[in-house]
Amino acid sequence: MAKAPHRAPDQDIDAAAEAAAADAAASGVFRRQIRFWLISAVILAIFLYVFSGILLPFVAGMVLAYFLDPVADRLQRLGLSRLMATIVILFAFIVVLVLAFVILIPVLASQMADFASKLPEYLTRLQTLITSFDPRWLEENFGVDANGLREGLNSLLTSGFGLLTTVFTSIWSSGVALVSVVSLFVVTPVVAFYMLLDWDRMVAIVDSWVPRDYVQTVRAIANDINTATAGFVRGQGTLCLVLGAMYATGLTLTGLNFAILIGLFAGLISFIPYVGSLTGLVLAVGVAFVQFWPDWTMVAAVAGVFFVGQFIEGNILQPRLVGKSVGLHPVWLMFSLFAFGALFGFVGLLIAVPASAAVAVLVRFAIARYLESPLYKGHNTEPVPPLPARRRGSGGPRS
Repeated sequence: MAKAPHRAPDQDIDAAAEAAAADAAASGVFRRQIRFWLISAVILAIFLYVFSGILLPFVAGMVLAYFLDPVADRLQRLGLSRLMATIVILFAFIVVLVLAFVILIPVLASQMADFASKLPEYLTRLQTLITSFDPRWLEENFGVDANGLREGLNSLLTSGFGLLTTVFTSIWSSGVALVSVVSLFVVTPVVAFYMLLDWDRMVAIVDSWVPRDYVQTVRAIANDINTATAGFVRGQGTLCLVLGAMYATGLTLTGLNFAILIGLFAGLISFIPYVGSLTGLVLAVGVAFVQFWPDWTMVAAVAGVFFVGQFIEGNILQPRLVGKSVGLHPVWLMFSLFAFGALFGFVGLLIAVPASAAVAVLVRFAIARYLESPLYKGHNTEPVPPLPARRRGSGGPRS
């Protein structure tokens, strides 16, 4: 049996020194990358915070261009130039938007004014209906005092109404009040036109700025971010529009007051997990109780609109339009909406989910790089023992 070649001690020392130097260099590169991206993120956050009051039409234009870019690419494949494809898309979009506003805005404005004027009356009647049950029956079956229940409901409804007023006032003052509606509808199409026209060229320019040693890695990260973001901006955006139209149509068929307003509102906020459908269900059923009581059939029909809508969304629309491309946990998504909304107002709500999707991709990438780096692996060649098993119902380790 042949003997392994003998290595001199100096050679072992040199190899160990080279390995240590390589590990130190890799760790240094990793730390520099983290420092660079953290500084970039801080600069971006400061920029958004300082200019959040004027960014609404620009962010809306970018979102619109991103939403319509696949359509422009498809028209180019059919033989149109990028300029003609952009003109055709934006012209068609503006025509559809104007027609929708001409038809919907007067109806929504009328329903919103009527809803605001009748809301106190509706809340009072709803409270009366809930507390009109036999006080003895409530106390015997639920141990609830009718007077205490009436006072609690009054406090709850008052607090809820005040919270909704505060939220809408905050959104208005942070977004629309600082950027007038006129500028929004004038600037957004212009920004969308130029962004859509130069989208591919801008992507190529940004790609040319990336250091060549890391261009493949950055492209892979950008592709993952695009996949996650597209799942929301295009898939979830389309899903919200479809749900809004579906809820509005279903509630209108039941004869519910403010059906279009409630249905569109519930559909358009459905990008927040469970909040859109739950809010719409509570509003619709509350109005149905006041309007149709004691006809339980119509109240059940109003609730059925949302149950059917949830079934269609979960089993048909969600898999086809969104799928699993976003990959965001609902808790992380809701936290992002609250955090970005608090920091940047209405602009923050627009960028919350795409930004949180990008952050999630970057965090996963950073964790993967960390697990491959010397900072994690170190120099210990012995396998790490697993965590001790735990007994069921006990917090301590198994003896």
